[in-house]
Amino acid sequence: MIYLFCDGASRGNPGPASIGVVAYRDSGYSEIVFTISESIGNETNNVAEWTALLFAVTKCKELSEKELRVHLDSELVVRQMQGVYKTKNPDLLKIKQKVDSFKPFFNSLEFIHVPREKNKMADKLANNALDLKK
Repeated sequence: MIYLFCDGASRGNPGPASIGVVAYRDSGYSEIVFTISESIGNETNNVAEWTALLFAVTKCKELSEKELRVHLDSELVVRQMQGVYKTKNPDLLKIKQKVDSFKPFFNSLEFIHVPREKNKMADKLANNALDLKK
């Protein structure tokens, strides 16, 4: 099982945007498998949140991981991935469709909404990427 924590950031919304991802091997969050901290250009916060998720599942597929538990502080992304909310925005829908295309690859793919304070490492990685762009 891989425990993913994903976050996106945008200063200006839209404005300079970035993503942060941290993946753990264990539920105690002590063994880091990989991290991602990247600038993604000028985007909205929602695009940044979705892009973080896309990069995370892409990396897990590359590593042949089969069971993922994805934690995000974006309730919108979680509810859209769970099918509770529809994804109407065309930019977000494109990213969601890419994420959905990975679903058959995984045996288990669970989405969990967490409070921002439980997503500090991913938030820090996203903000570090923005700070490096200055």
